[in-house]
Amino acid sequence: MVTMRAAVLYAPGDLRIEQIPVPRISRNQVLVNVKAVGICGSDLHLYNNGRIADSIMNEPLILGHEAAGEIVAIGEDVTALQCGDRVVMEPGISCGECEFCQRGEYNLCRFQAFKGIPSTQGCMTEFVAIPWRYAHKLPPQIDHEEGTVIEPLAVALQGLAEGQVRAGQSVAILGGGTIGLMALQAALALGAGPVIVVDLYTKRLDLAKNLGAAHVVNACIEDPVHRILELTNQLGTDVVLETSGTAAAAAQTVRIVRRGGTVVLVGVGAGEVSFNVDLITRSRLKLTGTFRYANQFPVALSLAKSGKVDLCSIITHRFPLERTQEALEISKSQRDSTIKTLVTL
Repeated sequence: MVTMRAAVLYAPGDLRIEQIPVPRISRNQVLVNVKAVGICGSDLHLYNNGRIADSIMNEPLILGHEAAGEIVAIGEDVTALQCGDRVVMEPGISCGECEFCQRGEYNLCRFQAFKGIPSTQGCMTEFVAIPWRYAHKLPPQIDHEEGTVIEPLAVALQGLAEGQVRAGQSVAILGGGTIGLMALQAALALGAGPVIVVDLYTKRLDLAKNLGAAHVVNACIEDPVHRILELTNQLGTDVVLETSGTAAAAAQTVRIVRRGGTVVLVGVGAGEVSFNVDLITRSRLKLTGTFRYANQFPVALSLAKSGKVDLCSIITHRFPLERTQEALEISKSQRDSTIKTLVTL
């Protein structure tokens, strides 16, 4: 086992399947034979534009960070895991020493190396080396494909935690993609409700309804602000999660949330957005961002193990590694019919 296959992005739209060396592991690492990788919105940003936010490609990059697989080798210092363990990989490797890491906020570590984000190589390859602490065992009832959805579930859980969502609260989720649908299920598991989901695509809204959304709003047909205020007796919802990463949705959040409520900006890509500061101050709104996750993988795995979240519900397409470019193109062009596309190995 000297070389392995990998999906390598050279430039926007230029993805090649190549043979590259199998990584060597250090004393505290494990080598994971990747079985499935989810395509995320960040992968599409990189595939389309060669960048996401301020992370810019300057060299060929292996995409992918939502990955699960089986351990095939362990370093000398690894005792908690063994070969044959099925794991999901937490992709953000933090320094462990900075002030943020020391406070437990390792998602804010300025030195974090996040797989599949420049310039850290990702998981769309046969083998990945990772520190053992970032390899989380999968429960027997969760397969590798479902394991890829643990990462976006962790993102959703972090957003709900930032919004301090609790039982009995009303929640509006702007964006019915992977993160939005995971946030819907997690919010319901926490006892929140009613939950309203807004999106542009009928398939996503139908799934949201099937997963327990009290109301769905098609933003192509209805004004989300008007409709949500109508549904809440002109009060708005206690919490608004913006998961689509669009400027239009981000701008709507402060007009959807109730007085004294909380807005959580989860989606990436909206750039600069104008807000009415007087509306925020005079309504005592709490406006916060959330970035990735910290200590949410164990929570996500526990929630999935309980059966309160249907991980498989959002998986719509599967492609072998050799067809990764096709998988990306379909995820890019057929948003009305795709939610979560997997690359399988």
